[in-house]
Amino acid sequence: MTFIDEIYADEVLDSRGNPTVRATVKLSDGTSANAIVPSGASTGKREALEIRDGDERYMGKGVLKACENINTTIADCLVGINPYDQGLVDGIMKEVDGTDNYSNLGANAVLGVSMAVARASAQSLGLPLYRYLGGSNALVIPLPMFNIINGGSHANNSVDFQEYMIMPLNFDTFSEALRASTEVYHNLKSIIADMGESTALGDEGGFAPNLKDNEEPLKVIMQAIEKAGYKAGSDFGIAMDTASSEFAVEGGYRLESENRTLTSAQLVDYFVDMCNNYPIVSIEDGLSEDDWEGWKLMTEKLGNKIQIVGDDLFVTNEKILSRGINEGIANSILIKPNQIGSVSETMRTVRLAQRNNYKCVMSHRSGESEDAFIADFAVALNCGEIKTGATARGERTAKYNRLLEIERELSGSEFLGKSLFK
Repeated sequence: MTFIDEIYADEVLDSRGNPTVRATVKLSDGTSANAIVPSGASTGKREALEIRDGDERYMGKGVLKACENINTTIADCLVGINPYDQGLVDGIMKEVDGTDNYSNLGANAVLGVSMAVARASAQSLGLPLYRYLGGSNALVIPLPMFNIINGGSHANNSVDFQEYMIMPLNFDTFSEALRASTEVYHNLKSIIADMGESTALGDEGGFAPNLKDNEEPLKVIMQAIEKAGYKAGSDFGIAMDTASSEFAVEGGYRLESENRTLTSAQLVDYFVDMCNNYPIVSIEDGLSEDDWEGWKLMTEKLGNKIQIVGDDLFVTNEKILSRGINEGIANSILIKPNQIGSVSETMRTVRLAQRNNYKCVMSHRSGESEDAFIADFAVALNCGEIKTGATARGERTAKYNRLLEIERELSGSEFLGKSLFK
């Protein structure tokens, strides 16, 4: 019987130049695989906890403690275990940690090992990762959300909202959708340059110009879609991640670029007006993670018109999502494995969402790496959507290039671009 023979970790760098964990798992049959853990800048306060060293190295952001937890505690409890039982592997780490948020071992330690075990098991069996995790039912190539203008905590500019994205809706294949989206991205660059604004990139590969308010990015994106030869509203929809927890203040929401503070109800009306004036198909984190009443109002006003995505609100947590389902909050969930801590827990949250007709959007983090695990994971779970940045920067294009590979090799695959929002 094949078993886990060795586990170890290294401190490596993510796309922001910060340390992160790379876990390596070796099996008794000689198979070896590793996984690199991402890290977010805009994080929900109920996320699983990543452990940082807090010393003078890397300005306190080192992960040697997390690596040591892998090299000692986690290795001690998993060596000799059957790697093909993902639930067992993840369950052992959860039990050994003994907390709700992995504050002992660190979610960055646990997730790295969880992902590496899955990848090593797939390689051992001669299966692609999406097939190993999803079986013969893994058939859906996800529709991408391309983050082409960055603001908020992902960029050093004047825009309050964190992400402005395009979604290619009128294309038959992922490869066609990727091509068209790249054309829009390059046209957007030329428009921003003609405006005399910087075409420097934010954390996720989108441009980060100084625009006068939170509506101007929408206007510029509309121009880029048209300049690329496409039609906004039919060929492309627009999505936003406002990351409203980042600008929530006592009594409301502070929009610095517009020099005003809005109540929850006023912010919802602000979004309603935007949706009436632009082909917006999805808004993520429209209210803060603690503003459940505001979320309820937004769902009532826009839930039958657009996709309303909970990220900081749900943090990929099965229990919190259950509350949202029971209270009729949002209609979609962002899926970030490092928010919850393991492959198995992520899969349980996705199953709960899908049983209750919540759409699932597999997602990267702003601090990413060349690891393309989430591309396979999105296909394995038939998520239907993926959010992994612009068509630039190697840590973003790694995911898109992996999806191109999967599309080529996956017979009978489905791409839901034309039907996802009908």
